[in-house]
Amino acid sequence: MTATLAIIAYLATGTVIALRLFNGRIGSGLPRSLALGLGFLGILLHAIPHYQNLMATSGFNMGIFNAMSLIAWTITLLLLISSLTKPVENLGIFIMPIAAIAIFLENRYQTVHFLSGQLSSGLTIHILVSMLAYSLFTLASVQAVLLAIQDHHLRQRHPGGFIRALPPLQTMESLLFEMIAVGFVLLSLALLSGFAFLENMFQQQLAHKTILSIIAWLVFGTLLWGRYRFGWRGQKALIWTLSGFVVLMLAYFGTKVVLELILG
Repeated sequence: MTATLAIIAYLATGTVIALRLFNGRIGSGLPRSLALGLGFLGILLHAIPHYQNLMATSGFNMGIFNAMSLIAWTITLLLLISSLTKPVENLGIFIMPIAAIAIFLENRYQTVHFLSGQLSSGLTIHILVSMLAYSLFTLASVQAVLLAIQDHHLRQRHPGGFIRALPPLQTMESLLFEMIAVGFVLLSLALLSGFAFLENMFQQQLAHKTILSIIAWLVFGTLLWGRYRFGWRGQKALIWTLSGFVVLMLAYFGTKVVLELILG
């Protein structure tokens, strides 16, 4: 029942954001506080069934759908907290439905992959930082898509509709690269902590994850360097951001899909 209420709260949040966005004028129609309030309600409701699914006597059940739900919860929480001080709540038009789907999958399909309840503090830090990095890059990829749509409409001299409700292009672009820069720092810390606290980052179960994470780190590092050195923006920033995100997504969920859904 709680999971169903969380899904309803997330979908209601996405609907309010969509109505505000396509209204075309900031501050008109439904209040921004309504979207944020419904979002935080969804976060609280989401946490209850997720905690029950995650915790087990054998340790933490990080099956693929539990992991997806945890990532979705983290992304949504980061988005809502950031929205208190920055104009990023419009990303919720994509994020909220995804979070609702994640809750549904977690509670509809049970997958099992236990992590020991006695994780070392170093490994716990590695997992936490990795999740935060992935969450930020997810938000950055959505921001990049929204920025590309905005840029296209402005270039075609069609700034009407929902484009008017978005912050100025320069603000959207600055927010994108802030997310990528912070995500890059967190991904760097995740890689360093992995090498420090895991016995062998290139062992069979971790090799692909390590290699793909390093490739994603190189992609995002190149993007930041290109932005600093050549002022990359627009379509080029979108391509590099989405490329890095896809590689990172394969690193995080590639093995889980194969082992738990295909071979399991």
